[in-house]
Amino acid sequence: MTTTPSWAGPAEAGPDACPPPVQEVHGLVHFSDGATVYVGRHRHEDGYPVHTHSFVEVAVVVAGEGTHDCIAGAHRVAAGDALLLRAGAWHGYRDCTELEVVNCCFSNAMLRDELAWGRRDPALGHLLWSGPYAMDRRGILATGLAPPEFEECVGRLDAMSRALHRSGSASAEVIGHLLLFLSALASAAYRPDRGARRDPAPTHPAVAEGMRRLVEELAHPWTLGELADHLHVAPSYLVRLFKASVGLPPMAYLAQQRAEAASRLLLDTDLAVSKIGQTVGWPDANYFARRFKAHYGLTATEYRRRFIRHRAHRR
Repeated sequence: MTTTPSWAGPAEAGPDACPPPVQEVHGLVHFSDGATVYVGRHRHEDGYPVHTHSFVEVAVVVAGEGTHDCIAGAHRVAAGDALLLRAGAWHGYRDCTELEVVNCCFSNAMLRDELAWGRRDPALGHLLWSGPYAMDRRGILATGLAPPEFEECVGRLDAMSRALHRSGSASAEVIGHLLLFLSALASAAYRPDRGARRDPAPTHPAVAEGMRRLVEELAHPWTLGELADHLHVAPSYLVRLFKASVGLPPMAYLAQQRAEAASRLLLDTDLAVSKIGQTVGWPDANYFARRFKAHYGLTATEYRRRFIRHRAHRR
């Protein structure tokens, strides 16, 4: 296996380029030194082993080909393919032939804060929140880019890389380039041939508010009726709204969010598995075990054992 990372990106990569602000320890890739955003080119001559992330990752294939392995199965990827992985989703590459990808990574805090408004935008909402969970994707959204879309996305990433090289942090310029890249990718992914409508109406306010409340109050013992009461809509109508915008009914969306939150706690804390289940709203240990394995294909204990990193490397 040969992997060559470049933190500075194609324009600045060289002997003086700064080391990337990401580290991998025991199969978990995470930010180091307080970083919140990263862009880098990586070349995989043979493959890259299965791993997971403590952040959101977008991988754009710019050259070569390989097989992408994830919980959803294995499929070939080549130049023009793009993958978005929510934090906690695991994946890897194998049988590669000069596979080269540009990785764009940003923290969950940035998703929660700077990008929170994107829930109300149909295309961005699909890319970052609903798409990775709709149709049983379990945190991974794959799409193909037409040549003009590919050129725009790679150009945005190069500009973001140059801005990072200059500032070394998530400056306003860097976040601006990130938003332009995500908007370009979202427009490409949110199309009829991707299973989405071309000119959709804005996300219904009840859906956006419902998503926010569910994520912010994961441990609450939500029922569909209670959530609908909070949002002042009928339960059946709320289900239709969620399915139209998110691709899932509200309680299924909540289960996906609980599983993702549990994955972060498994990797970032020493909490007992049973305590983690209680923290995310699944106090019954057997039920938590079933739901977590249904989402990630591994039990919570197996997931932690496979991807845990040493306490010394935690940020």
